[in-house]
This record gives sequence, structure tokens and C-alpha cells, in this order.
Amino acid sequence: MGKKGVNIVLIGMPGCGKTTIGKLVAKRLDMKFCDIDHYIEEKEGRSIPDIFKNYGEIYFRKLESKAVEKISKYADFVISTGGGVIKFHNNMEFLKKSGIIIFINRSVDDIISDIETDGRPLLKDGKERLYKLYKERIDLYKKYSDYEVVNDGSIEDIVNNIIQIAKSKSNPKE
Repeated sequence: MGKKGVNIVLIGMPGCGKTTIGKLVAKRLDMKFCDIDHYIEEKEGRSIPDIFKNYGEIYFRKLESKAVEKISKYADFVISTGGGVIKFHNNMEFLKKSGIIIFINRSVDDIISDIETDGRPLLKDGKERLYKLYKERIDLYKKYSDYEVVNDGSIEDIVNNIIQIAKSKSNPKE
């Protein structure tokens, strides 16, 4: 991999493949893996849908920001973020300092055909909500990413693309 200690940070819509792809990239590069949503669930002792239901999105975003600040201090990690991590500039500043940010861009239609929305609080209203989120977030994903990888092929192709990026660059915007 490029510079020792550089993280690979995956951003993108819910259901774009961040966790699945991130685990595979981490395994192939012999790096550690951290899913920020799972980290929050472990620390809080409850699921993300439960946090949203009982405490609301603002509370969750505060937890997410604390988790991002802590996790961004790790080294040699592949980090899978929540889809809304880009909503707060501070989150992205921490992540940007920690490594390469890769936007996994996947069409809303492909996401809808693949994911179960029950466990995803912001998608409980179905595909209309997903299209709205995509429209709200696409410019932020592009703004904060160092690279964009389109998830429209095989998982293996996407993993290989990310590995190629990681091996060729440390942090391109340094």
C-alpha cells in the first residue's frame, strides 16, 4: 500500500456496497476493517434503527461524529462510513486527514433491487426516499472524495479498482 498508516475510507449511499467491498479490500490488503455503524451499535448496545426510533437522527449524527473522530485516528484501516457521514464537514475533515476517500457510486435502481430497507431507518419510506437522499447527497460525495468508483459490475472488479488506487496513491490531495 502507499504510505504506512494511510486508511481507505469508503463513502456512498446506503446499499452501495461499502461494507461488503470494504471487508474484501481489507482482507486482500491485510488491513483492519471498521464499519462505523457497527462500531456505534457496539458502543451503544443497540441497533441503528433503535437509536433513530428512540433518540432521533440528530442524536445519531452526534454519535456518528464522535465515532468518526475516534476511528480516524486509527492507522491501516479500511473504514466503511454511514451514508450520511458527509452531512457534517467536520466528519469529512477527520476522515480526509486519515487517508484516501473513495466514493462508491451505485445507481439508485441497483441499490433498490439489492437491499432490504427494513433495517435502514432513513429508507423506511422506500425508493422515493432513496432517490431524494441521492439527489441531496451526490454533490457532497463528489466534493469530499479523492476517487470515485462506480459499482455497476462485479464486486471483484470494484475491489480490484480500489486496491489499484490504494497501491498507487497515498493521499492525492496532500
